Amino acid sequence: MLADVVYILVGFVLLIKGADILVKGATSIAQKAGVSYFVIGLTIVAFGTSMPELVVNLIASMKGTTDIAVGNILGSNMANILLIVGLTALFMPLDVNIYARKRDIPYAFLAALVLLFLAVEPFGRLSGIGALTRVEGLLLIGGFLYFLSFVLRSSRDAILDEEVYEEAISPLRAGVYVIAGLVGLYLGGDVIVEHATAIARSFGVSDILISSTIVAFGTSLPELATSLLAVYKKNSDIAVGNIVGSNIFNILWVLGISALITPIPVPGSLFVDMAAVVLATLLLLGIVHVKKEYIIGRSGGIILFVSYLAYLFMLFLRG
Repeated sequence: MLADVVYILVGFVLLIKGADILVKGATSIAQKAGVSYFVIGLTIVAFGTSMPELVVNLIASMKGTTDIAVGNILGSNMANILLIVGLTALFMPLDVNIYARKRDIPYAFLAALVLLFLAVEPFGRLSGIGALTRVEGLLLIGGFLYFLSFVLRSSRDAILDEEVYEEAISPLRAGVYVIAGLVGLYLGGDVIVEHATAIARSFGVSDILISSTIVAFGTSLPELATSLLAVYKKNSDIAVGNIVGSNIFNILWVLGISALITPIPVPGSLFVDMAAVVLATLLLLGIVHVKKEYIIGRSGGIILFVSYLAYLFMLFLRG
């Protein structure tokens, strides 16, 4: 037990340092390439911080433990929207740019809605329960590739905020920072998930509850660390783009790849979680648009954070 706690602390150190150099490298790349910080957050940073989810799901799919695969993604997306955005907004109000509020958050909402439909519609059923088939996995992957190509085509339209510039970093060094940051995030998330799961199982907690809570939270720690570091560096575009991109990546790419490896049965109990992701994304969209300033302020952060606590309470009640 004590060894597990020590490993978890080491994981946190890797996460924090990895997030720091990842944000620094990604910011430098954005400045040098003339690409907006939001696009960098939506692509490079989102890909990197979603690596723990991808690795966990690939392993779960290959081992046939699909409950963990689906529970991990749903729980992670709930943590991203409600917990991470909520906590980040409590530290500093988040300015949500036009691309996020008109294109990316609605697309994340659409992705969650499509996932729910594919899981429950009759053609995606296996043995009388909902399922994601290989064909549906290909549809999810296609949706992600379309979104990514659309983002990259319009990536130079946004205006860079030169005030974020900190120091001159060579392209090579910036690339090394990004790669080293991704490695640190991956290793930190992996260590935390492994040893937190070991602690939970020692108390007799079920796999599905572990995947929706501890594993989901652990694989969302890179997003949390990256978003908080980005906000600390006065760069809310990377913070918001990281979360939105990560959720789209999780649903369309990670679950798509997982279903392509092996069809994923979806127990009826997880339909509620899928609906919860749809509602959470809709709540985020509503908070963004409730004021014409398009800012997620501290009041919005409190609403999101309290909603996450309510979600956790529901999970524990369900057992």
